[in-house]
Amino acid sequence: MSLIFNYLEDYNKHRGRHKASFHNICVMGYAVAGKPEIALQLFGRMRYQGMDLDDFAYHVLLNALVEEGCFDGVESVSRQIKNRGLESEITHSILVKGFCRKKDFDKAENYLREVINNNNGVTIKSGGHIVGALVDGLCKNNQFDKAGKLVDEFGEFHVYDIWIRELVRARKVDGAMEFLQKTRNQKTTLYVPDVFRYNSLILRLLKEKRLEEVCDLVIEMRENNIPPDEFTMNIVLCFFCKAGMVDIALKLYDSRTELGLTLTSMSFNYLMNTLCGDGSVIDAYRILKNSLDQGYFPGKRAFSILADALCKVDKLDMMNELYQVALEYKVVLTDKNLENYINALCRNGMLEDAYILHVELNRLDKVTTERAYNNLINGFIKSKRGDIASRLLTEMKEKKYKPSPNLYRGVIQCVFEMENPEKQFEKLLERQLCLHEFKCWVFNVFIEGAGIAKRPELAKQVYEMMKRSGVLPNVSSDILMLKSYLESEKISDSLDFFYDILKRRKIGRKAYNMMVVGLCKVNKPDIALSIFLEVREKGKSVRPSLICYEELIYILCKYKRYDKVMDVINDMVRVGRPLSSFIGNNLLLYSLKDQELYSTWVDSRSTESTQGLRELVGLFSDRFREDIDVEELEEIVRKCFPLDIFTYNMILRKLIKKQVDDASRMFRKICEKGFKPNQWTYETLVHGFYRHGRANDAKVWLEEMQKRGFTPSEATTVLL
Repeated sequence: MSLIFNYLEDYNKHRGRHKASFHNICVMGYAVAGKPEIALQLFGRMRYQGMDLDDFAYHVLLNALVEEGCFDGVESVSRQIKNRGLESEITHSILVKGFCRKKDFDKAENYLREVINNNNGVTIKSGGHIVGALVDGLCKNNQFDKAGKLVDEFGEFHVYDIWIRELVRARKVDGAMEFLQKTRNQKTTLYVPDVFRYNSLILRLLKEKRLEEVCDLVIEMRENNIPPDEFTMNIVLCFFCKAGMVDIALKLYDSRTELGLTLTSMSFNYLMNTLCGDGSVIDAYRILKNSLDQGYFPGKRAFSILADALCKVDKLDMMNELYQVALEYKVVLTDKNLENYINALCRNGMLEDAYILHVELNRLDKVTTERAYNNLINGFIKSKRGDIASRLLTEMKEKKYKPSPNLYRGVIQCVFEMENPEKQFEKLLERQLCLHEFKCWVFNVFIEGAGIAKRPELAKQVYEMMKRSGVLPNVSSDILMLKSYLESEKISDSLDFFYDILKRRKIGRKAYNMMVVGLCKVNKPDIALSIFLEVREKGKSVRPSLICYEELIYILCKYKRYDKVMDVINDMVRVGRPLSSFIGNNLLLYSLKDQELYSTWVDSRSTESTQGLRELVGLFSDRFREDIDVEELEEIVRKCFPLDIFTYNMILRKLIKKQVDDASRMFRKICEKGFKPNQWTYETLVHGFYRHGRANDAKVWLEEMQKRGFTPSEATTVLL
C-alpha cells in the first residue's frame, strides 16, 4: 500500500493535460489502496469540475466501498452507475456481496431473484457471478445448506467452482467429492473443474491421507485433458513418497515428460529418498541420469542421497560413475558420502581403488575422514601391505587425527611381516617422532608393537633411544618392556629388567602384577611365586590384583603345588580379595581330578575364613558323603563363590559319577536359570551316561549336542 501511495503522490505532480484520466487513476488508486474516503473526495471534486468516472473506475470504487463497509457510499455510487446506464452483471454481483457483508442474506437473495427474473433492463448472460457472490457470502457465514440449494437451483460452472472452493476451505471434502460425482452424472454439459479446484481438492485429500482418492483425481484430470500443474505434480509426489507408495510415485514421475512438467528439488529429493529407502536404488540411479540427460540439474542433495544408497548396497560400478558425473557437474559430495564410498571399496576388497580415490581427494583438497583412514589402514594391514599402511598412518597424524593404540599395533605388526622389517620399523618410528616431538607415548606404542611381534631386542632399542632423547620412561614404558620380554619367554632378561626397576623406583602394583602374571603364563610357577612372596614381604602395601591371584593359583594347581596354593589363598583372603568363579572352578576341577589337593589342605593350616572352601574341596574329592542332594550341593558352592556355566559343569561332573539322574535334573535347572550349556556340558553327560551302561541315553544327549551346533570331540566320537 505504501508503494501505491508513493506512486499516487508522484503522479499528482505530473498531471499534465490528461485531467479526466488523472482523476480516474487517482480514484481507483485510493480505492484499491483501502482509502475509499479519499477516493470519494476526489470523485466529488471531479464531478464539481464537470468530469465523470468511466465504467471500470465506477465499479472499482463501488467494490472498494463494499470491501471497506462504507454502505452509505455504496448506495450513492450504485445510484450514479444506474443513472448513467452503466449497470451490469458486475454491478449486481458487487451489490449482492455488499448485502452479504451486512449479513442481510434474505435481502441479497431477493435482490438476486429480482435481477435474474426481471433483468431490470440489463442483459444478464447467466447470472453465475451474481449467484456466486451470494453462495460465497453464505458459505463464509457457515450457511452451507442454504448455499447448496442455490447451487442446485442456479447451478453454473462459475458457481460450481465457488461451491467446491468453499467446501474444501471448510474441510467438507466429502461434500465436495459427492458434488463432483453428482455433476459427472448430469445429462447436460459435463462440469470439469479447473486445475485450481483440482489442486485444492487434492491438497485437502492428501492432508487427510486419502491417497486412493488422490490417485482417482489425478487420473480424472488426465482423462479430462487438464494437465496437472507443477504444484499438483510436486505435492502429490511428495505425499506418495511419504506414504511409501513407491510404484505410484514412480509412475507419476515417469509421466512428467508428456505433461511437460519439472520437479522441484524438494520433490526430487523426496522421490530419491523413498526409492533408496525402499531398496529401489537402480530406479533412483536411472531417474538421476535421465534428469541430467534432459538438462535438469536436481541439486547436490540428490547426489548425496543416491551416493549413500549405492555404497550401502555395494553398487560400486554405479557409484564410480556417479562420482565422475559429480565431478563433471562440479558437485562436491559430502565427507560422509566419500567416507562411505571408501569404506565400501575397502569392504569389497577394492583397496587399490580406495587408495586411488583417497589420493585424488587429497589432490582436490578434500580431507579423508578419520573413519575412512581407519578402514583404509586396516584393509592394507589385512592384505599385508605394511608400507602403505604406515604411510597412511603418518598422513592420519598429519591431519591431526588420533589413531587408536590398536591401529598402531596393527600397523607395526604388519611392518614386521614385510621384508627387512627392522628398517621399516625404524622408518615408521622416525616419522612418528618427527610429528610428535619425542613424546613418551609414541615410544611406548613402538615398544608395545615390537613386544607383540616378539622382537624384544627392538623394543629394548626403542626404550634406550627414549632415554638418550631425554625422555624419561614412565611406568607404562617399564610394564611394556617387561611384557615384551615375558611374551618372548626371555625370562632371564625379564628378571634383570624387573630388578633394575626395583633399584630405580618403588615397585608399582601394575609392574608387579605384570611380572607375576607373565611368569605364570610362560609356565614358570616357582619364579612367579618367588617374586610374589618377595614383593609381598618387602612391600606389604602393594595389593595384588585378582587376576594375579587367579593366574598364580591356576599354575600352582597345574603343577600340583597344592601346599603353595593354600598360602596364596590365605594371602588373598587376608588382603580382602574375593574368591572368584575362576579360582573356585579350578579348585573344583583339581578336586575331581586329584584327591591330593584335599589331603594337602587338611595337612595345612587353613584359616577359619577358608573352612567352607575346604569342606567343598573335600566334598568334590569324594572324601565323605556318598551322595548329596542337588539343591544342597548347589547351595554349598554358592556360599563359597559365584556360579557360572563352568561351575555347573563341575557340579555335573561330580553328580555324573554316581548320581546320573540327578545330573539330568541339574541340566534342566541350568537352562531354567538362563545359563547356556556349552560343549563340555553335553560331553560330560554323554560320557557319564555311557560309563553307566546307558548308551541309548548317551546317544540322545549326543544328538541334542549336535542339534545345538556343537561338534563332538574325538574322544566322544570314538566312544559312540
